Amino acid sequence: MVTNSELPCLFPSDSLQDAVTLIDRSEGRIAIIVDQERHVVGTVTDGDVRRAMLAGISFEMTLEKFQYQRVDAPQTPVVASISSSRQELVELMHRHQIQQLPLLNNSNELVGLHILDDPEHPSNVRPQALIMAGGFGKRLRPLTDETPKPMLPVGGRPLMEHVVDQLRSVGIQQINISTYYKPEKIVDHFRDGQDFGVEIQYVQEKEPLGTAGALQLLMRQDHPVIVLNGDILTSIDYQSLTDFHRENNASLTVAVRAYEVKVPYGVVESNGSRVQRLVEKPSMEFFVNAGIYFLEPECFQYIPNGRRFDMTDLIEQLINQGRPVVGFPIHEYWLDIGSPADYEQAQQDIISGNKHAA
Repeated sequence: MVTNSELPCLFPSDSLQDAVTLIDRSEGRIAIIVDQERHVVGTVTDGDVRRAMLAGISFEMTLEKFQYQRVDAPQTPVVASISSSRQELVELMHRHQIQQLPLLNNSNELVGLHILDDPEHPSNVRPQALIMAGGFGKRLRPLTDETPKPMLPVGGRPLMEHVVDQLRSVGIQQINISTYYKPEKIVDHFRDGQDFGVEIQYVQEKEPLGTAGALQLLMRQDHPVIVLNGDILTSIDYQSLTDFHRENNASLTVAVRAYEVKVPYGVVESNGSRVQRLVEKPSMEFFVNAGIYFLEPECFQYIPNGRRFDMTDLIEQLINQGRPVVGFPIHEYWLDIGSPADYEQAQQDIISGNKHAA
C-alpha cells in the first residue's frame, strides 16, 4: 500500500504531461486527480495515456478537460475505504478490472492507494522474451565486420546487455536469443545467462527466417512472448505493454512510435483541376513500427516452419483471420541503431543519461 506522503496526486489544472511524468515514476503507474480538499475527482492510468496518444490528444491538455472529453472514463472514480479488508479490496478490483484503488478516510479524503499484488492475476504472469540478434548490420560496417550489431559496445558494454538488463528488471527470467551472424560472439558472452540474472537459451537459425520465423524454433510455444529487435535502445515500460495487451484482449500487440514527416514544398489540394487550398510545407505524423511485439501462444499456429516469415506477414495473417491486433504507442526513449549516426547518438545518450537510455 502506498502511504499518504507518497501518493501520486495532481490537480485538475495540471496537464496530461504532468500525469505522464508522475505515472512514469510512481509505483502504481497511476495519477490520482484530487481537488483542494483531497477528494478524488478522477484518475489517469498508463493505459489512459496510451489511448490518448492513439487519439492524437495533446499532452498539453489539462486533466480537467481530458477527464471531461473521455468517453471511457467512469462517472465516479472507483474508490474504497481505508478500513476495507485486503480480500474486499481485491474482490472490488477484480470486479472493476483495475489494478490501482484509491483509499479514503471517513471524510472522503484520499489517504492511501492499494496496488493489486495478486500473483494469479494475468498482469503478474510474466511472458518469456525473444531477442532477434541474427542480422548482419550491413549499414554499420566496418564496425560489424567482426562483431554482430547487438554486441557493439554502447556505454562500455554490449548493446544487448542493456536489453537483457531491462527485461530482467521487470521480472522476465526466460530469455531466448535468435542468432545467425557470428553467433559465437553472443553465446560466448552471455552463455546460460546466469551471470546476468536470467535464463538464456539460443535459437540458432540455419538460414535467415525473418522477424517472425524464428518463433517456431522456441522450445515452449504455450507461453506469451515479447519479441524485440536486438539493436533497439529503449526505456519502454514492458509491464505497461503487458497490461495494455491484456486490457485489449489482443492476440498480438505491436509497439508503435510517432514519426513526423515534413514536406519541404507547398502542397496543393485540389478537386479535379480546381485548386482548393495551398498548404506551405506541412507536417504529417504517423505511427511507425518500433520493433517490439507481444504475442499470445495462439499466434504460433499462423507461423510456417522452415521458411522466412516476417512480423508484417504474421500481422496480416492475424488481421485476415479476424484476430485482434492492437498498437501500443510509446512515449519513452527509443532509438533504432541502424546507422553510424544512430550509433553515435546512442553513445551520447548513454553518457548523458538522456531520457533514461541506460
